[in-house]
Amino acid sequence: METKAETPEVQRPRGRPRAFDTDAALERAIDIFSTRGYHGTSISDLTDAMQLTPGSIYKAFKDKRGILLAAFDRYRVLRSTKLAAAIAPFPLGRDKIRAALQFYADAAHGELGQRGCLVIATAAELAASDPVAAERVDVAHATNEAVMKDCILLGQSDGSVSSSIDAADTARALLCLLQGMRIVGKTGRSRADMMAVTDVAMKLLG
Repeated sequence: METKAETPEVQRPRGRPRAFDTDAALERAIDIFSTRGYHGTSISDLTDAMQLTPGSIYKAFKDKRGILLAAFDRYRVLRSTKLAAAIAPFPLGRDKIRAALQFYADAAHGELGQRGCLVIATAAELAASDPVAAERVDVAHATNEAVMKDCILLGQSDGSVSSSIDAADTARALLCLLQGMRIVGKTGRSRADMMAVTDVAMKLLG
């Protein structure tokens, strides 16, 4: 008597896998949010920039605010990683600070400068009315301020930064200057202009 061979049951996928690169899509969203701002960017703008259908966007991010928050998080990862790489080669605290200032100067001129900073754009448009966005902005600022403070303390320990300055106050001043550079960069300043700001800022270190 013949018996039929049992056919193993095929497991069907329960949901269609996401067919796009989330990071790449968010990086395109970063560009348009930074340039036009949150309120100046429409879902239609985002579908074009992110190269996605409205359905894919709503499924992945729920709404425009969801896209912004995800783009903000991606932006912070990218910028923090690049800043860390920019200052890593320098052993002295003073040189790390100069490298950080030059990193911001390079982002504050030309096409990149005019595109702007997503942290600043979010702070200007949403921080006063959206607690979640405000918290993200606060964390971004606190993180960069801490980087500056650590570099100052390192410089004071290795002798490259004056021991007479207050590390916390000077780090806060540098943060304000760095963010100010990004704002001024939106107006089309030259690289020479921004690098001159770096030279002046270094005088804060004694």
